[in-house]
Amino acid sequence: MKLRMARNSIFAILLRSAWWISAAIAAAIVIAANALLPPQYFGFGAFAAFPFVIIAGIALYKQLQRPSEARVAEIENAARAMSWQAFSQALADAFTRDGSQVETLNGDPRADFALTRNGRRAVVAARRWKASRTGLEALRELVAAREAHAAHECIYVAMGDLSEQAARYAKQEQVHLLQGPELARLAPKFAQAR
Repeated sequence: MKLRMARNSIFAILLRSAWWISAAIAAAIVIAANALLPPQYFGFGAFAAFPFVIIAGIALYKQLQRPSEARVAEIENAARAMSWQAFSQALADAFTRDGSQVETLNGDPRADFALTRNGRRAVVAARRWKASRTGLEALRELVAAREAHAAHECIYVAMGDLSEQAARYAKQEQVHLLQGPELARLAPKFAQAR
């Protein structure tokens, strides 16, 4: 059984926040322990800061691995300049490098790839990657493809924004959006693949 942190737990929120917030909480706990506890119990009080120090370290590592805004813009521009064949090949290569088995779904207009990783299957729609705004219909088609292919997840690749309805639908149906920094992290070689 794989343990998973609740999305809105304090530690999950801190992992998505700037690293220094966790470090500040840890420092505040140590200062409070020093001010409020007798000297013989200071160590126990200060130890309560340990999880926040760990979270600060993990958040710092994640933030250092995140591509810069300039790099994200460079990769997005490179992807927009690609033809569908070049983009789909670069994306398939990126998914393969990331550890997924990639199957091209030529017969299904609703999804472009099926990914398999650790026994879990995901369908990916990327054909409309250049669209400046994505509506609800494209996401409905992807969710239908997820059900048709008995996949656990669905991923939508987009350079542009989603309409409000589409964003709500994506959240409701748990459609993972592959945009901006996450796309840049997955496919750092797009700029060279043109």
